Amino acid sequence: MTNLAIFASGGGSNARKIIEHFESLSDLRVALVVCNKKNAGVLDIAAEHGIPTLLIDRTSFYETDEILKELRSHDVDFIALAGFLWLVPGYLVQAYPRRILNIHPALLPKHGGKGMYGHHVHEAVKAAGDTVSGPTIHFVNEHYDEGDIVYQASTHIDKEDTPEDIARKVLALEHKHYAEVVERCMREVGRLVG
Repeated sequence: MTNLAIFASGGGSNARKIIEHFESLSDLRVALVVCNKKNAGVLDIAAEHGIPTLLIDRTSFYETDEILKELRSHDVDFIALAGFLWLVPGYLVQAYPRRILNIHPALLPKHGGKGMYGHHVHEAVKAAGDTVSGPTIHFVNEHYDEGDIVYQASTHIDKEDTPEDIARKVLALEHKHYAEVVERCMREVGRLVG
């Protein structure tokens, strides 16, 4: 069994898609949901599916290795960020090299970096007059949105699209592709260590 931890900060729509996708798989599973906000919707989604959760705070995440102990106690092999807004610290990236994925709601390298998440990204896409946007799935390194790109999907942006319209189009692509890309990358890791 190859185990996934999902890190999320918000409502959890991408986490839900991953969890539902993995429920049909016999050799991969979501073993833990890690969250940094006590009222985040993702915690309710994890509870609905009987998945253990871990609530973290900034101090323990950045100044201790407690999270590594928790991940190891759940035999976590791979991590997927699903709307997790904190920069992943170097010790975690080193413990899971090329085994942490993130999804960003723009076609990187455009519109990435610190502070570029959610509506900020879609507003930047609109302001730039971009005619295409879409999610980028990439490996995580020690910098925001700079890891190697694994997959991108794109959608046409019409001149009259609002940032909210862009967000809906991009989210539909995130929901369509992220779980499958996470599965594919986890199977690659399984082959390498298996």
